[in-house]
Amino acid sequence: MMLKIVQAGEPVLRRRARDLTPEEMTSPAIRQLIALMRDTMRDAPGVGLAAPQVGVDVRLAVIEDRAEYHTGVPPADLVAREREPVAFHVIINPRLIVEDPTPVEFYEGCLSVSGFSALVRRARAVRVEAFDENGQPITLSARGWYARILQHEIDHLDGTLYIDRMEPRSFTTLENHRRHWAARQLADVRQALGLSEPRG
Repeated sequence: MMLKIVQAGEPVLRRRARDLTPEEMTSPAIRQLIALMRDTMRDAPGVGLAAPQVGVDVRLAVIEDRAEYHTGVPPADLVAREREPVAFHVIINPRLIVEDPTPVEFYEGCLSVSGFSALVRRARAVRVEAFDENGQPITLSARGWYARILQHEIDHLDGTLYIDRMEPRSFTTLENHRRHWAARQLADVRQALGLSEPRG
């Protein structure tokens, strides 16, 4: 069974989700939610899915960047994005700490803003303190694309969408992104869109 991924405009996407209690973290209902979210994320496919995206107002997200998703991506792009496979895992009640605030800008999409993409600046490296699906405390250190995924998903738990952080003039359909922008260098994209160089 796949869950419905709600789209921009749904009120649940604009509220700060509530913390799960220690008892809830390991409850049968949350275990089932995690399994359904995992299957829904993989079916989409996506690299992360937060509970509010399936209409559930709790601070929980699932993350996985499978090696197969990297097939066909130019090696230079993987290097530029600092993107490597990330095994499936769960974060509950996460707290994000920026470790390297160096701004990194790439096109980003979202399963809840289906069919679109835009340039979004994110911190290069972060640390996340959270609980796993067994209610055990975990600390994750991430840089590059993995750090971007974590920031994107935790934004969802705070009621924030990438469109709140995007470079508005870069907003595009996925089709037009592939046709016009995907193969171009970021500096060239910014020049073509009439954007000044981003400040550090």
